[in-house]
Amino acid sequence: MNPVLHLTSSDWLSLFNHFASLSLLAVGGAITTAPDMHRYLVDETHWLGEAQFTSSIALAQAAPGPNILFVALMGWNLGLNAGAGLGGGWVSAALACLGVVVTMLGIMLPSSILTYTATRWAHQHRDKIGIRAFKSGMAPIVIALLLATAWLLTMSHNQPARDWPLYVLTAVTTLVVWRTKVHMLWLIGAGALLGALGWV
Repeated sequence: MNPVLHLTSSDWLSLFNHFASLSLLAVGGAITTAPDMHRYLVDETHWLGEAQFTSSIALAQAAPGPNILFVALMGWNLGLNAGAGLGGGWVSAALACLGVVVTMLGIMLPSSILTYTATRWAHQHRDKIGIRAFKSGMAPIVIALLLATAWLLTMSHNQPARDWPLYVLTAVTTLVVWRTKVHMLWLIGAGALLGALGWV
């Protein structure tokens, strides 16, 4: 069941500030900050339900377009919760749109400004050893953040005995991506087919 919220202006500001701070930590993309979004939105504030959180990520990953759409979906769901759901009429729609704007501005604005400024500076100093070391050192951090996100999404099922086919599919897909040049769309299609057949 989705929570019913009564958000004040300070709650909306806190939401923006939290996503703005995550924006500066989103090394490797916004998806790497999903564990902290879950902690804040689901566990701490209870502004989103578990199903809303995981379905926002799943839908955004399956849909065409940028992966950051999951942040917009979280904002949308949060706004709907603040407006009494789909039955809340235009007030719910307005709050849902406000949720999208607040979360998307929060997650995109600081990192965009930082990226623009840092990229210009790094390009001017690209031959320095510190710049090259920084680029090399970021790779393991990005991988660790992606693994934390994968773990969070896996644990939301909390039924390892039933979900073993998903683990096998994940391992096989990882090996295929790592060892072959098979296009990712073929793997997504294969996963969709296996899901449609009820095998995973």
